[in-house]
Amino acid sequence: MSLEVTDLVIEIDGVRVVDGLSFRVADGERLGIIGESGSGKSLTALAILGLLPEGAAASGSILLNDREVIGATERELARIRGDEVGIVFQEPQTALNPIRTVGRQIAEAPRIHRGLGRAARREVAVAGARRVGLPEPERIIDRYPHQLSGGQRQRVAIAMALALDPGLLIADEPTTALDVTIQAEILDLLRALVTDAGMSLVFITHDLAVLAQIATHAVVMESGRIVEQGPVATLLTAPRSPATQGLLRDARATLWRPDEKEER
Repeated sequence: MSLEVTDLVIEIDGVRVVDGLSFRVADGERLGIIGESGSGKSLTALAILGLLPEGAAASGSILLNDREVIGATERELARIRGDEVGIVFQEPQTALNPIRTVGRQIAEAPRIHRGLGRAARREVAVAGARRVGLPEPERIIDRYPHQLSGGQRQRVAIAMALALDPGLLIADEPTTALDVTIQAEILDLLRALVTDAGMSLVFITHDLAVLAQIATHAVVMESGRIVEQGPVATLLTAPRSPATQGLLRDARATLWRPDEKEER
């Protein structure tokens, strides 16, 4: 699925927080949106799904396969969410319902969009759990979120986002709350799932070292604007903007090194 954002402006209570964003994600491309906290990257993701908070308004253009999102009705947006675009949020503990089994949550979108019965929903839940590498999928779908580890909860969130095989996956800082080892596992999983399914990916992060492991191209945001964009390899080796240079310094403080970057 292709995504084209043109002159996107987001205002909250009259204050402009995203100012004139333009970028494109080709079918099957992996794009990163990177910036410090408050740069507007998560609001941009929410605007793509028509999920901006109360008091926020978007203008400009957001095209999904040449169909306009801005100004779409709630019914039109409901068809897009999950069915065509899936999203994985930063903290699965808050994204998951604590009083519903994880299997029920994985199968919720197929139930709503496709009217599946109980037996079919269980099959979907088991298949989804298996797809994201959860152990003993037939058993784990009957557990509740608090009975799973942080990494397992994030795998459930990914399974929910992929339940309807969307053409575009948005991952909003999906590894920030995880330790380094689990973070690497989730990144490997996302990259494999997106590649195998031929999905497009928008990956949001503040960490250039993380971005280097999953995206091919990126836009760098600062104070609601894009200050640099291009292939990730170029941002890693020849950053032009002070914002990107600062992100690169932060990345070098981790275990990542530029010469370890594998070109994709």
